[in-house]
Amino acid sequence: MSDAKSDDLVSLSASFPAPDEAQWRAQVDKALKGGAFDRLISRTLDGIEIQPLYGRNTDGGPPLARAQAGDWRALTRIDHADPQLANEQAKADLAGGAGGLHLAFAGAVGAYGFGLPANAGALREALAGVDLSGLALELDLADQDMALPVAALIQQQGIAPGSAAVSFGLCALDENGAPDSGFAVRAKTLAAQGFSGPLTIADARIVHGAGGSDGQELAYALAQGIAALRALEGAGFTLEAARDAIAFRVAVDADFFASMCKLRALRRLWAQVESACGLEPKPVRVHAETAWRMMTRCDPWVNVLRATVAAFAAGAGSADSISVLPFTQALGLPDAFARRLARNSQLVLAQEAHIGAVADPAAGAGGFEALTKALCEKAWSLFQEIERAGSLQLAQPMLLEAIGQTREARAHDVARRKEPITGTSAFPDLHELQQSVLAPLELIHRGAGPFERMRLTEPFELLRDSSDARLAAKGSRPQVFLAVLGSPVAAAARIDFARGFFESGGFETIVGVSFADCGASLACICGTDEAYVQGAEGTARELVRSGAKRVYLAGRGGEAQAALRAAGVSEFIYMGVDVVAALQAAQAVSV
Repeated sequence: MSDAKSDDLVSLSASFPAPDEAQWRAQVDKALKGGAFDRLISRTLDGIEIQPLYGRNTDGGPPLARAQAGDWRALTRIDHADPQLANEQAKADLAGGAGGLHLAFAGAVGAYGFGLPANAGALREALAGVDLSGLALELDLADQDMALPVAALIQQQGIAPGSAAVSFGLCALDENGAPDSGFAVRAKTLAAQGFSGPLTIADARIVHGAGGSDGQELAYALAQGIAALRALEGAGFTLEAARDAIAFRVAVDADFFASMCKLRALRRLWAQVESACGLEPKPVRVHAETAWRMMTRCDPWVNVLRATVAAFAAGAGSADSISVLPFTQALGLPDAFARRLARNSQLVLAQEAHIGAVADPAAGAGGFEALTKALCEKAWSLFQEIERAGSLQLAQPMLLEAIGQTREARAHDVARRKEPITGTSAFPDLHELQQSVLAPLELIHRGAGPFERMRLTEPFELLRDSSDARLAAKGSRPQVFLAVLGSPVAAAARIDFARGFFESGGFETIVGVSFADCGASLACICGTDEAYVQGAEGTARELVRSGAKRVYLAGRGGEAQAALRAAGVSEFIYMGVDVVAALQAAQAVSV
């Protein structure tokens, strides 16, 4: 752009009056019509307030850049149990533009029901003919000894260990927080061979997968990082070498702002640890994986959008490498098409949208800086509690209790659709086509150990599974008759609400015929408040006389609720009601 054009733009922007917060508040008050301003303030599960408006904030310090300048490494997951097929996938994905391999071994935190066999022979077969020079490798290990065969393969290809871009994924602690007795020996062996790593990983995905908050995930990551730092220093590493050997691994989900700020907070927190150790802070390597917790089995196409948003957040948050779960991961082992979408979502973000072109694009933005600072404060406070307990192992009961409370709060919000999930609890599609996978995931894979893995949509999916089983056995799903009072146009909002409510649990909704002719055993009255006053009680009595086992009403019922119950209304459905509990009860009585 020429200087003349730049000057024109500056002149143009100067011609507009500067926005004033008082003017904005006046417009907000007008829109709220006397409502409380606090309605616009939301709160995270860490208790952090999210204000509706922020000014510029330059107090956050210098930009939080990734460890290496430029784009992040777009990794592809390799988790097929058949090494030969895993090899074919690796070659195809690398030819398709992937910049490295995320090797997920069976039983690892990121295996999700599948995984490479944890033996040297299978590893050699899976990587046969794959040129590892210049590739980024992320090792997701269950058996920590598998790091050594990977190192051997790298050297067999004539690659200098110091130039290998491999994150070995050694963990100083197990899932119970207890020290791994072989950790220091493995790390020293790799360092003696010339590998600079990072050798060890502070992996916080397990907290995210268990339903924890961003602050809890960050505190756990710090505690793991400190444990590795102490173990390495105790094994003879200099403090600086120990620091350089540590990397982090976190989950990112479709909450764009929180995910990006979580990565920013992690870098800032670790810099605080480095300073406390007397080290000059330097960018730490961070790997981000799109979250298992947000993946759905119903309408899995929406997972493509969720994963793209999560990868966007990771890239903007300066992740050094990212791996995207294919959109069918919760259904089973993804096929080539699902893998291609996962790979290409990253490539479009990096090579076409140029998300990685700016280091820390959120720097100075008031909302991002405020959330980053608040996450740092929450995480540091919890980290200090862990430190006061003496170790992560001793603090684990306290930490698990806190995570459990957050998990319950999260499940509460999902069940009441306060946190709606498109394609499952919101806008469900009972006629969706089955997606192909290489091997089905027969059971919901929860993992082992104290951190029980969850997916947010599991309660709704269990309801849908029951409906699918009935469809297969009897040729029809459980049904709900929608009794429309008054004009269907006027009642459209409540008809749509009731339809989405019941279909999220696998119920087919019927409109346009009489209850006696439709064959349903449940009914829901839908109409305007005025129509309810005129005919809801009579309609409820008629539905009960006609054999309805349970009668619902879309809405709260207001002052007439007692009379409506007396007339036969069993339950009122509205925004905020426990949808899962209501649908479980409905399935129990439907025929």
